[in-house]
Amino acid sequence: MTDSRAGRAKAEISFTVNGQAKTVRAYPMARLLDVLRQQLQLTGAKEGCGEGECGSCSVLIDGMLVNSCLVPVLQAEGSSIVTIEGLAPAETLHVMQEAFLHCGGAQCGICTPGMILAACHLLEEKPEPTMEEIREGLAGNLCRCTGYSQIVEAVAEAAGRRTTA
Repeated sequence: MTDSRAGRAKAEISFTVNGQAKTVRAYPMARLLDVLRQQLQLTGAKEGCGEGECGSCSVLIDGMLVNSCLVPVLQAEGSSIVTIEGLAPAETLHVMQEAFLHCGGAQCGICTPGMILAACHLLEEKPEPTMEEIREGLAGNLCRCTGYSQIVEAVAEAAGRRTTA
């Protein structure tokens, strides 16, 4: 018979978050979202649904957009994570954040960090997306405030700024 407590022991898990090496002590199956918010005080990722349906908790892991509420922290071992807090250097805004502000794409703030990271991920894949590609790129993120038009407009504006810069 095996000891069932062995799988429930906390472990040291190391990764890079927003360019800084971090080691946390957590249960391996703890949600990355909870570790980011509670242990590392990175509260930008929000818990909207806790089921991977809304995208409010989105972060980039090794360049891939993921719902951090679905990722066990152990899966992040050795990876590079970017949260909304690490998108731009301190005291500055990323071009996407500026576009969201300019276009009114940020309202209540619950979906905004995930939307912005999803939009940045989209522009890495498709620097000059069509409006349909923008809608598809944001499809995993839900917003209850804007009706999406301001968000889509913000992504298009940010894409235009990037191509003219």
